[in-house]
Amino acid sequence: MKIAIVDYGVGNLFSLCSSFRAIGADTVVTGDAAALRCADKIVLPGVGAFADAAKKLRAGGLDQVLIGEANRDKPLLGICLGMQLLLQKSFEYGEHDGLGLISGNVAGIAPMVGDRKIPHIGWNALLFSTPKHPLFQNTKEGDCVYFVHSYAAVDCEQSIIARAEYGALLTAAVARDNVMGVQFHPEKSGEVGLNILRAFCAL
Repeated sequence: MKIAIVDYGVGNLFSLCSSFRAIGADTVVTGDAAALRCADKIVLPGVGAFADAAKKLRAGGLDQVLIGEANRDKPLLGICLGMQLLLQKSFEYGEHDGLGLISGNVAGIAPMVGDRKIPHIGWNALLFSTPKHPLFQNTKEGDCVYFVHSYAAVDCEQSIIARAEYGALLTAAVARDNVMGVQFHPEKSGEVGLNILRAFCAL
């Protein structure tokens, strides 16, 4: 089984590759459309600004590749900004279109979290929707993962599979069929994060 990690200039690729290697997964880091189509599963990482990331995906035609592969029922996992790109729109410094693979939008968390510090940086416990999604088959309710974000998924109630409390219940993970996204960084979340990546590999 080959897992392709999308290289489009905005991901923390080294840590993510190291995590997949730690669990014995066969990965390739690539921005090549043919390699993405040949892979069994795809991971879309991302850090930084939504608009810049979306522009880089589209510049290389990778947006259509990802949409096409997702529509072929290939497992696709978005991480952090990569998760946000799966949604329909982001309102980060304007209004920007996402991939539209999961219904919902991306909005700043500042109005939601009261006097909590922005960005939200640190460890928070996962609170699962019922029934628990297979992505968390190796994870217990209350296990902690590592977040770094100022924006989160909203208007996506039907797709939320996990939340985290940070002055409010924020979306921590979403899924629709074979398309999944996590707002946190599994590659920075120790054994809990590795167990989530193991579960993705097993899907």
